[in-house]
Amino acid sequence: MGTKERIQEDFEVLEKELNQHEIVLFNDDVHTFDYVIDSLIDVCEHTLEQAEQCTILVHYKGKCAVKTGEYDALKPRCSKLLQLGLSAEII
Repeated sequence: MGTKERIQEDFEVLEKELNQHEIVLFNDDVHTFDYVIDSLIDVCEHTLEQAEQCTILVHYKGKCAVKTGEYDALKPRCSKLLQLGLSAEII
């Protein structure tokens, strides 16, 4: 592989990384662990274990990135979390 091809490949990887965003879920004192876990399984397609780990992180750290991807793919998921009464934003 020549230098030009390597530079192009590096650029494509960097461009893909730059297009990545995260849904960050924030802690609240309203919802139960089970409610948040069920919401993450439903909305973010987490496994039970992923949802439990994220919920624990949110509880103890105050927030957790629960889904990574392109903005357009995350927007409906974030909106659904908000409709469920959870506090989330895309960064």
